Amino acid sequence: MKRYLFIMLAIALSTTAFSQSMKPVFIQDSLKLISSQFEFTEGASVDKQGNIFFTDQPNDQIWKYDTAGKLSLFMDKSGRANGTYFDKKGNLIVCADEQNEIWSISMNKKIKVLFSTYEGKKVNGPNDLWIDAKGGIYFTDPYYQRNYWIRKASALNGEKVYYLPKGKKTAKIVADKMVRPNGIVGTPDGRYLYVADRQADVTYRYDINSDASLSNQTLLFKQGSDGMTLDIDGNIYITGKGVDIYKPNGEKISHIDVPEDWCGNICFGGPNRDTLFITASKSLYSIKTTTKGVE
Repeated sequence: MKRYLFIMLAIALSTTAFSQSMKPVFIQDSLKLISSQFEFTEGASVDKQGNIFFTDQPNDQIWKYDTAGKLSLFMDKSGRANGTYFDKKGNLIVCADEQNEIWSISMNKKIKVLFSTYEGKKVNGPNDLWIDAKGGIYFTDPYYQRNYWIRKASALNGEKVYYLPKGKKTAKIVADKMVRPNGIVGTPDGRYLYVADRQADVTYRYDINSDASLSNQTLLFKQGSDGMTLDIDGNIYITGKGVDIYKPNGEKISHIDVPEDWCGNICFGGPNRDTLFITASKSLYSIKTTTKGVE
């Protein structure tokens, strides 16, 4: 009997320790619903002022949620923008997968096509991106069949990660040992790039070399992601069924429940970069934290 009680106590303590370790860390307030007027939200990114921009891809729109709490339509007919990221000049760089391109959109809505083909062929559909300190663009290129495409198959062999040097039209493959790369983010010091493989349900870390190539592919944790962001301590926030948070060493430390079927993307924003914004299916959410996102 004593042995039985000891075993049950050990199980209880183990369960309690696990549940405590998975409690949301860094969270200051409860999850706040901003709006549920969309069809499918994606591509959250933040400008220098802390304003949030995100996409409603099925409706071909880009929206803005400013630091004063005002929600407004920034752009209609956005090239079916998916992932987005701001460059140093304040232009919104977007994965415009209507024609499988990458666009630069100025704040006065002037469009410049930065990338359109690889070796004369259309890529699968740029999905998410990250810009390094040199202004070069790393982007993932999974194949998700869109109902607005005429084509029914990829023109390329495989789904890969590319790098587009600043000012160049030609991209190069930097990672090809993946099934379906999706979420992507790099560290501010330019040392590491994280890439999630949605279909294999894993996330890798790569070393970024001086020539922007990648090396030392390392399995960081066994969970894929749609979107990714980092906080100032290097913790990795990934999306899917809610938000999961991992340490830089791959240890899972927290989970944030979100009452939607799917969370597409995520970023820190607000005047102090301490509010986490989550694009989740038909909605945009925010949650105040005790940490901050990277610049």
